[in-house]
Amino acid sequence: MRKGEFDFCSNVEQPDPRLGNLGRRDFLYRFGKGLGSLALSSMLYQDSWLQAASQTVNPLLAKKPHFAPKAKSVIFLFMSGAPGQMDTFDPKPKLNELHGKPITRSYGTYVGEKRIYVGSPFKFARHGQSGMEISEIFPELATCADDIAVVRAMHTSVEAHTTATFFMNTGVAVPGSPSMGAWTVYGLGTENQNLPAFVVLPDTRSRIFGGAINWANGYLPAATQGTLINSEGSPIVDLIPPEGVTTEQQAKNLALMNQLNQPHMEANPRNPNLEARMRNYELAFRMQAAVPESLDINLEPQKIQEMYGLNQKITEPMGRKCLLARRLVERGVRFVQIYCQGWDSHEDIANEHKKRGMETDKPVAALLKDLKERGLLDETLVVWGGEFGRTADNTMDFFRTGPGRDHNKEAMVMWLAGAGIKGGTVVGETDELGIKCVEDVYHTHDLHATMLHLMGLDDMRLTYYHSGRFKRLTDLGGKKIKEILA
Repeated sequence: MRKGEFDFCSNVEQPDPRLGNLGRRDFLYRFGKGLGSLALSSMLYQDSWLQAASQTVNPLLAKKPHFAPKAKSVIFLFMSGAPGQMDTFDPKPKLNELHGKPITRSYGTYVGEKRIYVGSPFKFARHGQSGMEISEIFPELATCADDIAVVRAMHTSVEAHTTATFFMNTGVAVPGSPSMGAWTVYGLGTENQNLPAFVVLPDTRSRIFGGAINWANGYLPAATQGTLINSEGSPIVDLIPPEGVTTEQQAKNLALMNQLNQPHMEANPRNPNLEARMRNYELAFRMQAAVPESLDINLEPQKIQEMYGLNQKITEPMGRKCLLARRLVERGVRFVQIYCQGWDSHEDIANEHKKRGMETDKPVAALLKDLKERGLLDETLVVWGGEFGRTADNTMDFFRTGPGRDHNKEAMVMWLAGAGIKGGTVVGETDELGIKCVEDVYHTHDLHATMLHLMGLDDMRLTYYHSGRFKRLTDLGGKKIKEILA
């Protein structure tokens, strides 16, 4: 048998010395596969599915959604620490009857402790044409009852603050994944190239659980990460150029930097970090002109400032952030997240939740009314909620000092308003004590899927290939909360 021919006895092709260690069939197979790949790449490029290696694409350019969207922007009001569902939007008369009595069943992570049932210290009343039941800590928001949709039977996967905050923001309990704002920007880009696409307005009183990881881009392009803007003092560190530095000088410096960076970027087209850094410098330059005007709430009429509560000490911090959010979405910012800390009421929930209500009620109601009056509520999705729910009981020690509630991932409450939302709707039920969801139950992934849907994005199609598989905000997918969709 000559070399290069197939040996049917040994099932091994003898290598031809002229082909090195490759057999003839192996050589032809590999050669053909290479030509096929080149042909496929050429066809995809001609059909605009691929970009040339030296041609970069701005990840913030506005993109077509998967289908016609209801919303253009999102404002997420994050009540950090977790409001009690039975103290806000899910009244439980039976729980009030049991107030002060030992618990008759154990659940969650508090099995074995001596615990006492805690009735809500707040009264509920029906509001609007819908007759929605809302706690007395939200008298102003109650006037918007017919504009909001309450989801009572929500639950999540973890009940420690940091991991639950990660989960609400990224759909994953461990750090390292993109936030929902980053996913939204990745899918849609932004309509204002002079402002950040994704803005975070923090609560200056305390650190957010987990910090900046909650608005990070993870494995998505760096340009999709959130930009932290301070509602007090300088909105962005080093936003204003040093004294004596002119706009012309900055423009020339930026052009020179890009000129020096361009050859390296062309030689390393698969490294996105340099490109992202260059685009961030360019955005920072444009922001110097756009941000001061966008964030100057003193340009608002006095009537509007008072509507948001800027003339009252207790409402001014949240009012300022809500007014900033309206100004930002008005200018095409895609995703704004507002943090309000202090809802973690393990003790004295009567006073602590009452304070949070006083801080947020007027500003949030003003945001909804202002958006509505300007015709922006029809294209802005507003979401309110925390990272999990709270228990129907408390430890005996805390009950003596002022009863509060502990963590509960099995039941929580969220509400949504604005674009594509059927206002005046209440979805789902929890049991008679508010401990577990029992009817029309939805998970955090379902909330994310619904938000993406209203933005014109299919959560199953919004993917990014990373670590060997296609990743999603909703992991294996979520179901739309169909009852609240208009």
